Amino acid sequence: MNDASSDSGPAFAGPGDASAASAQDHSLPISVKSLVKSYGPFRALDDVSIDIRSGEFMTLLGPSGSGKTTLLMVLAGFVRPDSGSVTFGDKEILLLPPHKRDIGMVFQNYALFPHMTVAENLAYPLKLRRVGKVEIRERVERALDLVQLGGLGHRGIEELSGGQRQRVALARAIIFEPRILLMDEPLSALDKNLREQMQFEVRRLHEQLGITTVYVTHDQREALTMSDRIAVINDGRIQQVDGPRALYEKPETYFVANFIGETFSLPVEVAGDSVTLFGQPIETGAPLAHGDKNQSLILRPEILQMFEGEPDPGMNRLSGKVRQHVFQGDSIVTYVTVEGERELAVRRQHRSDETELAPGSDIQLGWLIQDTVILPKGDGAS
Repeated sequence: MNDASSDSGPAFAGPGDASAASAQDHSLPISVKSLVKSYGPFRALDDVSIDIRSGEFMTLLGPSGSGKTTLLMVLAGFVRPDSGSVTFGDKEILLLPPHKRDIGMVFQNYALFPHMTVAENLAYPLKLRRVGKVEIRERVERALDLVQLGGLGHRGIEELSGGQRQRVALARAIIFEPRILLMDEPLSALDKNLREQMQFEVRRLHEQLGITTVYVTHDQREALTMSDRIAVINDGRIQQVDGPRALYEKPETYFVANFIGETFSLPVEVAGDSVTLFGQPIETGAPLAHGDKNQSLILRPEILQMFEGEPDPGMNRLSGKVRQHVFQGDSIVTYVTVEGERELAVRRQHRSDETELAPGSDIQLGWLIQDTVILPKGDGAS
């Protein structure tokens, strides 16, 4: 089954439709409390709690086996948890079957009917709800226009490209106006360019329709691009829930820091409110975690700057030696060794008039105090 709903809802909002402005009022908030789900000794969900706002685009992000898809399947009604609570609005839904949860769902493999045309695929959930033929025809046309497939209703599924099939799956999931939309890695089968294009298309649809959306992916860039907020999950537990920028710039756990973006870590010594890096004091831009001896400085390539002299005031610094430069088109990555064999990377925008330092050159690395992130490694790091 690719969708579920308890009623047909208000008129389907097509492009530019005034009713689209009130679409968010038709969506529902989601509240998950203390969910536990085990498969034998393996705990897929370990006391998971999260609140998702009405009309929000929330992404569940994590590696394979982290529990993100299990959580989505609990919301959809295909997995029954061992304990906990899930409410849509003010209604507890754990005992409701999928078809009574007022959800639309897009699966990783699209789950389209190959023996039906595009229009017949879209009409199917409306027929199940006994919508009249005239209204079905009108809503199918509006849905096709909404996903930019107008005029293709007569085509067979096998005649469509991967991106077009994805649009049909999206249209079928929203055509009956569900109050919640669940998406399980729907873009993973697409090539890189089409995947990036569809990320913006899915986001455009969300902004137009305002449906509360829960989106599962293991692709961190996809999550950062599309989401209002992201819930990072690992080992069945939610590590952090935050907006994309806050999640990237201010990770709260060592796992989040290393899973989101490219990071390098260096061991530091913490004593009270003082931090030393290889015996040299550095300043921090956030409160420190006390009581943890095993802590690391988290550095991203784009926050580091290279200096042949001293870094600017207001920056922390570290001595290093240029190892090599890697040209990547729009940027150049310079690998620098520090304290012997430890390595960092510095990413800077490519400029044709820039002179590169020769490998073996001594340099100073600098980074802003407010970009200094110190995290303990004993918080579920992997």
